[in-house]
Amino acid sequence: MKSAKEVIHTRIWEETPEADNPFAAAVCRCAGYDVYGDLLGKAGWAEYLYLLFKLERPAPAEARLLEDLAVVLAHPGPRDPSVHAAMCGGVGGSTHAASLMAALAVGAGQAGGAREVALAMELWRDCGTGLPAWTERLRRPPAPPEQADLWPAPAHPPGFDPHGASCALPVRQTLAHLAALSPGAALPWLHLQRPALETAAELPLSLLGVAAAALTDLGFDRDQGEMLCLLLRLPGAAVHALEQRSLGWRKFPFFGDGLILADDPGPRPPEAD
Repeated sequence: MKSAKEVIHTRIWEETPEADNPFAAAVCRCAGYDVYGDLLGKAGWAEYLYLLFKLERPAPAEARLLEDLAVVLAHPGPRDPSVHAAMCGGVGGSTHAASLMAALAVGAGQAGGAREVALAMELWRDCGTGLPAWTERLRRPPAPPEQADLWPAPAHPPGFDPHGASCALPVRQTLAHLAALSPGAALPWLHLQRPALETAAELPLSLLGVAAAALTDLGFDRDQGEMLCLLLRLPGAAVHALEQRSLGWRKFPFFGDGLILADDPGPRPPEAD
């Protein structure tokens, strides 16, 4: 008896095989669009990314917002723990994949990582643009669920900087720019109410808080937002891992000058001719 043909169940992708090879695709469609026949050369990276996640073409304002958000998130900086983790992989001679996996692992948490973006997006889902609801939630966060969870209770309100003294200039610049072009309500409202929210949280707004508002305005859910945050912050980790690989450990930040060997034999004497 002939077994039934196995299929891949997905709404994202469809392939039409070549006439002479069923394992090679002649046409690839993403959400109905011919990727190599229609999209290539016409759609930008942000438009294609939006299509993959939402299965629909973005409006021009949505594509612009996602593109600018990608620029904001692409390079968190070498002091960011996820980038620093990738740098450790690079300087130690790890494979490139291992360096990126280190960045993903360290950058996945709820203290400055992608999980924090998801939690901040939950605030937008629950509170919307109601200042009383935000104030109540920030001042009196709900108790963690009794059922055991993978994540501990957050140590600070998501989307706010636990170590900040005031809202940093890049955060304010990003918020003003994205709020001016956003087709949604979250970013403009956040721009207007930032001082009141910071007073309620007793902390300054962080860049991840702005990112959560932008992803909310783009219509992504919290899981999509978390995944996009992981993805969009990888370029900075990648380039710093490559750079540190070539610089070596002696130029690794906060390490070379602090390394003391108890039995250091000193410089190697020159060999005799």
